[in-house]
Amino acid sequence: MAAPISIQGQLLMQAGLVTEKQIMEALDIQKSEAGKRLGSILIRQGYVKEEVLSEFFSKQYKVPFIDISQYQIDSALVKKIPFEKARKHVMIPITMEGESLRLAIADPSNNPAIEDVKFITRMKIAVNVANESDILKSIEQHYPKSDQQKLVPEMSRGPQEKTTLDMGDINKLIGKVSQNISIIEQKDEKISLTAAGTAPIIQLVNGILMNAVSDRASDIHIEPWEKELHVRYRIDGVLKQAFPPFPDTVKNPLVSRIKIMARLDISERRLPQDGRIKIKYGTDKEIDFRVSTLPLQFGEKVVMRLLDKSNLNLDLKVLGFDDKQLDNFIEAIEKPYGMVLVTGPTGSGKTTTLYSGLSHLNKPGVNIMTAEDPVEYNLAGINQVQVKAEVGLTFANALRSFLRQDPDIILVGEIRDQETAEIGVKAALTGHLVLSTLHTNDAPSTITRLLNIGIEPFLVSSSVILIIAQRLARRICKKCKTEHKVSESMLLKAGVAPEEVSDFKCFIGTGCDECNNTGYRGRLAMHEVMPMTNDLKEVILSGGTAEVIKKEAVRSGMLTLRQSGLNKVKQGLTSIDEVFRSTFGD
Repeated sequence: MAAPISIQGQLLMQAGLVTEKQIMEALDIQKSEAGKRLGSILIRQGYVKEEVLSEFFSKQYKVPFIDISQYQIDSALVKKIPFEKARKHVMIPITMEGESLRLAIADPSNNPAIEDVKFITRMKIAVNVANESDILKSIEQHYPKSDQQKLVPEMSRGPQEKTTLDMGDINKLIGKVSQNISIIEQKDEKISLTAAGTAPIIQLVNGILMNAVSDRASDIHIEPWEKELHVRYRIDGVLKQAFPPFPDTVKNPLVSRIKIMARLDISERRLPQDGRIKIKYGTDKEIDFRVSTLPLQFGEKVVMRLLDKSNLNLDLKVLGFDDKQLDNFIEAIEKPYGMVLVTGPTGSGKTTTLYSGLSHLNKPGVNIMTAEDPVEYNLAGINQVQVKAEVGLTFANALRSFLRQDPDIILVGEIRDQETAEIGVKAALTGHLVLSTLHTNDAPSTITRLLNIGIEPFLVSSSVILIIAQRLARRICKKCKTEHKVSESMLLKAGVAPEEVSDFKCFIGTGCDECNNTGYRGRLAMHEVMPMTNDLKEVILSGGTAEVIKKEAVRSGMLTLRQSGLNKVKQGLTSIDEVFRSTFGD
């Protein structure tokens, strides 16, 4: 497969300086020469003169050209940039102007190198273009011979000892991604992936992001180990190695590139940071990446959560509720006031369930207000507030303000403390429908959680009208689904009634190209829906434990998470192993 022509190569072709054949030959050579610049190869092959290329860079990137031989470079100044970086990126500091460092560089489009210098020196950087041969000669003259000798073994290593990625490596690793990829910064803070990038690290980050999209990943984990970097994708709820380990040398530039895209501070490596990358992919596909960095022992770990608006389906009927569960949910959210709570661990689909409920209620005559952290999807016709605790805009403060905004329906992203819970309960008791989430293991224990937060039992029983607990399980691949024999003891352990064991059918996926040989493709939800009946209210008021509340809810007809999962097994949607993985026995 031919290497993709970079933006720089395309510009050189458009200017008539080289032909497509010459560019393709140079790119083939570049694959086998780690870190070698395209311009250097074109000059070495005789396809373009060095002075012509420098003049082109100067005009194209609006950076002044200088004759570096006219400058007296202070030997102390060159110490600001390590020799190996100066040699690798063909650049050298030439003057100091106040708080700015003036840099001569052969390729002014090499933004990662310039950002690297900015980070190392903690100074503003001014850039000039100079001839590559002049810069290399100046580097040789001004850097200590001891530094240059140290680098000789590094530069002469054989392929088996190579510690950095070259373009050939990256093209192999991101081969599944469309070849015309690069990053273009936009004024509206969106990033468009549309054309081939030149820098290996840029292409590598692009490849990691786009492979995650094509593999249907929900999260990307970039993890520094002692001597290598690992990238894993969470696909259908399970983490999987996405690429072979990367060398340790990739860690810092890769994380810095992600930080630049997420508008984070690349110089801060001691504290966690949170940001967002918004990407436009193709003509109309928009994807948000929520970025979180965390300092670890051997570097910074980066986790990115993918939010793909095109995959958001807010139809209540596709959420996976059983018929009775769906009726209970719709009946609750259509009431004029009260509190509906959705509970489950992070990534269990709580937000999708709540957004689907809001979509069902979203009508011109209704004022819906939400406080979220973060706002995951923009919903037309709904007033959404991004919580910012650092400036005092907490869930509680937002909720307090909502009550002065004449709301009909309020969504609170999460009840985290007593203050938020008390205001939410007050709103539910004064004519507002309140939707929110909690982190509990099942629906009955949500009552205990509210009581532990500090809400009085009579307020809980009066305000809460419905609680939903949910989990996500992997869906069996339709293409390779086949019936699977499960032992009677396993079925009984799972909770299948003894009289149903003989007729209980189970299925698995045998693995195929469609599901990457996992046997699963996509996920489905298992629900525990607990309406607040009069009998349940009596149990709460009498101080009943979570276990007593659960027994009463089951007696009233509630399906537990395990029972909901077994129904999905019976329907051939998921496997018995997934039910064991996602739920506890009753």
